[in-house]
Amino acid sequence: MKAVRTRLQKEWLENKAVYVMILPVLIYYFIFHYMPMGGILMAFQDYSPNLGYFGSKWVGLEHFKSFFTSYYFQRLLVNTLMISVKDIIISFPMSIIFALLLNEVRSKAFRKGVQTVSYLPYFISMVVVCGLVRDFTEAGGFISNMFAAMGGPQDGLLGNPGYFQGILIGSNVWQSLGYNSIIYISALSAIDQELYEAARIDGAGRWKQTLYVTLPGIASTIIIMLILRVGNLMTVNYQKIILLYSPATYETGDVISTFVYRKGLLDSSYSYATAVGLFNSVINLVILCVTNWLSRKYSETSLW
Repeated sequence: MKAVRTRLQKEWLENKAVYVMILPVLIYYFIFHYMPMGGILMAFQDYSPNLGYFGSKWVGLEHFKSFFTSYYFQRLLVNTLMISVKDIIISFPMSIIFALLLNEVRSKAFRKGVQTVSYLPYFISMVVVCGLVRDFTEAGGFISNMFAAMGGPQDGLLGNPGYFQGILIGSNVWQSLGYNSIIYISALSAIDQELYEAARIDGAGRWKQTLYVTLPGIASTIIIMLILRVGNLMTVNYQKIILLYSPATYETGDVISTFVYRKGLLDSSYSYATAVGLFNSVINLVILCVTNWLSRKYSETSLW
C-alpha cells in the first residue's frame, strides 16, 4: 500500500496541471450525466412529484410491458433504426470521402477556404437550420419547385411521409459533413510522407496510394469512429426531428426519442417516458459492447 501511495503522489506531482485541467470536465459529467441516473428509479414506479422517489408506488416492469405491447412500439423501433442506419450508410462514408478529397488539394489557401465553408453549417443554430429546411421544402420552396419540375409532387415535401427521412438525412449531411471530417483530416496529416514516396517509386498512382497507403493509415480512426457511431444507433437527432415533423409525418418521422419527449414533457407521464428512455439506453449499450467486441476480434482495434 505504501508503494502504491508513493506512486500516486509522484504521479500527482508530475502531472498536477493535467489533473487540474481535467477537473471541470469530471465535475460536468458527474453533475449532468451521473447524478441524473438516480431518476432511473421512476421507470419502476408510478412516479408522482408530490410523493418523490421514495413515496411513489412501485410497479416493477409494468411500464416496460405497456410500451412493448403498445401500438407505437413497432413503428418507433422501425423508424429509429431506419433513420440511424440510413444516416450511417450515407453520412459516415461521405465525411471520409470529403477528407480524402481535401487531402488531394495542393493549394493550401483553397483547401482552408473549402474547410471553413464546410464547417459553417455545423455552427448555425438548429432552429435556423430547420427554418431553412422548412422554407426550401414547403409548397413553393426552392427544393419543392425543383422536385415539381422533375415530375415530383406539387405540394410541399416536408409534409409528405415518404420524403421526410430523406430530407432529414440530407440536412444532416449538409450540416455535419465538414465538421465530421476534421478527425479524418487530422489522421491524414499524421501519415508518414515517406510511405507515399515509396509508393510512387514502386509506380503507384494516386488511386493506388489512396488504397494502399492512405486508407490503411487512417483505418484505426475509421473503426473507432464507426464503433462510436454504431453505439448511438438508437439515438437519432431528435431535436431536429421535433422541429421538422408534424402529426402528418409521424408514420416515418416519429422515433423513440421524440416519443419520450411527448410522453414525458407534454403528457407528464414521467415514469412511462423514463422506462422507454431506459430501454433505448440499454439497447445502445448492448450494441456498443457487441460492436466493440467484434472490432477487437477481427481488427484488433477497439475502445477497450
